[in-house]
Amino acid sequence: MAEGPGSCWFLPEAVYLRRRFLTLTAAATALAFTAGSPRVRAGELRGRELAENPFTLGVASGDPLPDSVVLWTRLAPRPLEPDSGLPPAGTVPVTWEIAEDEAFSRVTRRGAANAEAADGYSVHVDATGLEPARTYWYRFRAGSWLSPAGRTRTAPAADATPSRLRLGVASCQQYDDGYYTALAHLAREDLDVVFFLGDYIYENAIDSRGGSRQLPEGRRLPDVFHHETVTLADYRLRYALEKTDPDLQAAHAAHPWCVTWDDHEVANNYAGGVSQHNDPVDQFLLRRAAAYRAYWENMPLRPAQRPTGPGMRLHRRFQHGRLAQFDVLDTRQYRSDQAYGDGWKQPGPESEDPARTLLGPEQEAWLASGFRASTATWNVVPQQVAFCRRRLTPERSPLSMDAWDGYPAARRRLLDAARTAGVTNLMVLSGDSHIHLAMDIKDDFDNPSSATRGVEVLGTSVSSGADGMEKPEDWESLLRANPHMAYYAKRRGYVVVTLTPSQAQADYRILPYVTRPGAPVSTAVSLVCPAGRPGFVRA
Repeated sequence: MAEGPGSCWFLPEAVYLRRRFLTLTAAATALAFTAGSPRVRAGELRGRELAENPFTLGVASGDPLPDSVVLWTRLAPRPLEPDSGLPPAGTVPVTWEIAEDEAFSRVTRRGAANAEAADGYSVHVDATGLEPARTYWYRFRAGSWLSPAGRTRTAPAADATPSRLRLGVASCQQYDDGYYTALAHLAREDLDVVFFLGDYIYENAIDSRGGSRQLPEGRRLPDVFHHETVTLADYRLRYALEKTDPDLQAAHAAHPWCVTWDDHEVANNYAGGVSQHNDPVDQFLLRRAAAYRAYWENMPLRPAQRPTGPGMRLHRRFQHGRLAQFDVLDTRQYRSDQAYGDGWKQPGPESEDPARTLLGPEQEAWLASGFRASTATWNVVPQQVAFCRRRLTPERSPLSMDAWDGYPAARRRLLDAARTAGVTNLMVLSGDSHIHLAMDIKDDFDNPSSATRGVEVLGTSVSSGADGMEKPEDWESLLRANPHMAYYAKRRGYVVVTLTPSQAQADYRILPYVTRPGAPVSTAVSLVCPAGRPGFVRA
């Protein structure tokens, strides 16, 4: 990529911040004129006007705290049509309830919310007053229609000492690359929470047969999906398409999710305000504003995280009692432009410049502060792109300029912050690469005998990359070039991580195919990292 906002990190901070403020403000103002104000209402739609089921996209919960959880749904009687079969302006009253049992005989909380046209008729309820470490069931009602029920779970109390935490790690679900069978299996896992690490949608055009899904006559997709997503309407429709998938709905209904984005929620390999094809920055920020807004509308995120123009604070922190702290990162919105035009390139002065950042200065400071304040046994960092170094050959290998390898000074600052804070059990969760990798985080990747600082669980894709293979052609050479790698495979699937006070275990689940439905799931490998002794060993 050419020089863009990423180069602003070389400016004095005050100048950079002012330029960023002016750019974001201009884009936010433009979006307000093109998409309408979120406060505008054009009348209330009564229940009798909802002649069709509005809950076609299912329900979801997310971001669990000890006393609250986010409940989500989006009304869409005809989800694959613009405006989802509802008026382009208006409000639909929605009620919700939370119960202690699946039959809803012991309802503990009830409330009302408005689904606004300006928010894509989405509903985000921050349901408070709940008990810690409890399983609940929830549902919505609009008019005479009742939503499916979802199951969720709150986090333990801050001073609790849980004996176990089980979490799912998933990412990268390209609709036209295959079925979401992995999510059907994920829904049946015994989990406390799911971390989805980006590429929830893809921006590419999709043909009427849904690519690898080869949809039969009668289920073909309308023409609105035959072009790349650019506008707010485009992104809303793409999320609607994804969320009509029954396996995705099942996984959302089964567990609370904590989400973060990567690049395809906007456009491939963008960096801050710089697009892959160097579109004019103001034009691209308008697209990013539409994408961020659609993302918030369709994710179980709190109302307070509603974006303003092309800016949205997504990095946030969660605790699971004293067992684990989760610092969820955003490696897209604030990053410097990729070095050397992006791709896999030889590292050099440009990529190794200490001024380059993947998180931005504010997020880096926030993360370091969180490390210092942490009293958890495990410090887990869910984020998007590969953290450890990945060489293709043992000597003088190109590295990915889009991952942390393209920002080694930023990686060093993160590891130094963790060491200074006394973090001894560091785990990084990653996605993006469409492969399973288990890696030891080395203090010096050029010295295999240097200290191991933590472990990285890089999970493969749900469907992106189609069926894949157990051992790709570079399986042996990649493991030889990277002695800190404990496992590598290219199947689709997800990872289940179990944390206890004494160890972390990563179970890598794989599927033999996704280009047709019904694939079984199996555990390819189980790896353990003992507490206080970082590094993966076979279970």
